[in-house]
Amino acid sequence: MFRVLLIVLACLQPIGALARCAGTDLIAAMPTAERAALMDEAAQMPYAQGLLWHATRDDTQITLFGTYHFPHPQTADHLARLSPLIELADAVYLEVSNDDQARMEQAVAEDPSLMFITEGQTLPDLLGEDDWRRFAEAMRARSIPAFFAAKFKPVWAAMMLGIGPCEARNGAMQGDGIDKLIGEHATRLETPTRSLEDFRTVLGMLDSFPIEDQLDMIRLFFAWPGDPDDMAYTLRQRYLSQEVALIWRYSRAVSLTYGGDSAEQDFDQFEHLLLTDRNTAWLDVLLSAPEDHLFVAVGAAHLPDKTGVLHLLETEGFDIKPLPF
Repeated sequence: MFRVLLIVLACLQPIGALARCAGTDLIAAMPTAERAALMDEAAQMPYAQGLLWHATRDDTQITLFGTYHFPHPQTADHLARLSPLIELADAVYLEVSNDDQARMEQAVAEDPSLMFITEGQTLPDLLGEDDWRRFAEAMRARSIPAFFAAKFKPVWAAMMLGIGPCEARNGAMQGDGIDKLIGEHATRLETPTRSLEDFRTVLGMLDSFPIEDQLDMIRLFFAWPGDPDDMAYTLRQRYLSQEVALIWRYSRAVSLTYGGDSAEQDFDQFEHLLLTDRNTAWLDVLLSAPEDHLFVAVGAAHLPDKTGVLHLLETEGFDIKPLPF
């Protein structure tokens, strides 16, 4: 869902190769007892660890891969390891296919209000002087001019803060993530690629958050005292270690600690809209797919837990097994 915004921002970025941005693993740095409790919570979730899975029911076979939407140092290696599995598929399913991504880009070009504030108060007015100053500084650290950042809808602004400054300055918003590369590989094979959801559904879902809740997503970033490059490093490294549920539990813990009195309710709403509801809708698409052999690539956070895609398939009678990766 970030790709349209990233394409716009790429025009503002210096050209350069994606750096191996260093950092501190914030989970490893937690007090021992606190870290153990967090890891135990994550371990209790179904399908807590692993990026590559195989689901079978009768003649239907579904290979599922949990993606990291931005380029990282192992993106090319991941594609090489996935390519033989993609070649076996009758169809490839992505959150939004590359063709539909192009349609979304055109839609935003024709109607910028889908992603940007085009009338009324912009972020300097909505955030107030102090928070706007902090936000503008955070955007400049990511090589994004303040005059441009001022027009973001708050929910998209909050998402941009999730990209580490080092990553942003060194090409993360220029290179192609694994989702797009999987789609391109399927196209070269002349294998059909399909969307699990309409991009208009995604954009409408994001707009459904009340404006104050969107602004609170930005303010949470300022309330958290850590280094955003450390957070980006932690999430990336834990993803590469395939500790998917641990990433989600850690994100929740940070949100509840620094998000104020309504943090738990806000996080649950966020989880419900961005994960649970979409997972359920995607299940319907997969169960009605006309092909027997599917390759499915979705954000890794959609795989674990009782509301994750893997468990939902299990409840429909699929046998779920991890694949080495």
